[in-house]
Amino acid sequence: MPPPHVTVVTLKAEDVTLTMPLPGRVTASRVAEVRPQVNGLITERLFEEGRPVKEGDALYRIDDATYAALKAAASAGLAQAEAQLKQAEQEVTRQETLLQRSVSSQQNYDDAIAARDVAAASVKVAEANLLSAEIDLDRTTIRAPISGAAGLSQVTEGALVTSGQSTPLTVIRTLNPVNVDVTQSSAELLRWRRSAEMTGTDARDDAVLTLRLADGSTYEQTGKISAAEPHVNEQTGVIVLRLAFDNPDGLLLPGMYVQVEVPQTVVHDAILAPQEGVTRDRRGKPLAMVVNADNVVEARELTVQRDSGPFWVVTGGLASGDRIVVAGLQKIAPGQTVVPEERTPEPAADAAN
Repeated sequence: MPPPHVTVVTLKAEDVTLTMPLPGRVTASRVAEVRPQVNGLITERLFEEGRPVKEGDALYRIDDATYAALKAAASAGLAQAEAQLKQAEQEVTRQETLLQRSVSSQQNYDDAIAARDVAAASVKVAEANLLSAEIDLDRTTIRAPISGAAGLSQVTEGALVTSGQSTPLTVIRTLNPVNVDVTQSSAELLRWRRSAEMTGTDARDDAVLTLRLADGSTYEQTGKISAAEPHVNEQTGVIVLRLAFDNPDGLLLPGMYVQVEVPQTVVHDAILAPQEGVTRDRRGKPLAMVVNADNVVEARELTVQRDSGPFWVVTGGLASGDRIVVAGLQKIAPGQTVVPEERTPEPAADAAN
């Protein structure tokens, strides 16, 4: 019988980052609960529920008749104080002239200066009252404190609201980017950081995170670690990691359940062996058939760390340049001469199609 034909893949050693899926929840990067700062009746709602708003956009209007009247009263009080100040300044000038002519006493002059200072202070108080009235009048128009998506309105026109009430009128959430909070074992985080220190990289900046949605699909945007809670939970021994993901299409919503592929450790000079080329013996040991330089089949017992997509991460039994058999295993045995054919890489095949 002629030597059988088998399909092989030439292996190469590389550094492999092992990841672990961690469950998490999507949260908005910024959240603002909109509450009134003055009392009154809601006269108008100025935004569309569920639609984006910009910082400073008007959201609600409160009946401003009372606050307009307070502003008018404060303005009149300021005018009165300024008139009294002007009169007091004129009295100081007159008393100074009379004192120089020895017609008036020093006591009268000092009293005039004190009255002028009191009038000047009254002007400042009136200005502060006017400013306060203007602020309250301006707050009758409730504006968006941040940019984001406005939630459902909790009040309608005609509702009475109070300053600092516990129930927000609506909630604004910034959805691009979004955060994903996950929990990771402190031991796994230490192992990951130590492996990064050995390679001279930054474990936080160099980590590329992928997201898997609730329907099993992979999110097209990659993320990064933005923060880590500097505290280990005493009961569970885990650390909360905050991850940041761009969300230009608004696909990720707060509260959504997701899974994040978070790096755990880096295996140096590992071999990524195709899973179809690895079998198990009767004892459950992983085995691979390798074609040597003489085109003779050799059986290799492998040391497998874990899976990585369609590959096994192998740290023992295979070396860079080995040719592993991935098709035709049922036709060969150790010591048999074969005709190896290199498998065409799938990306090249996809490009040809």
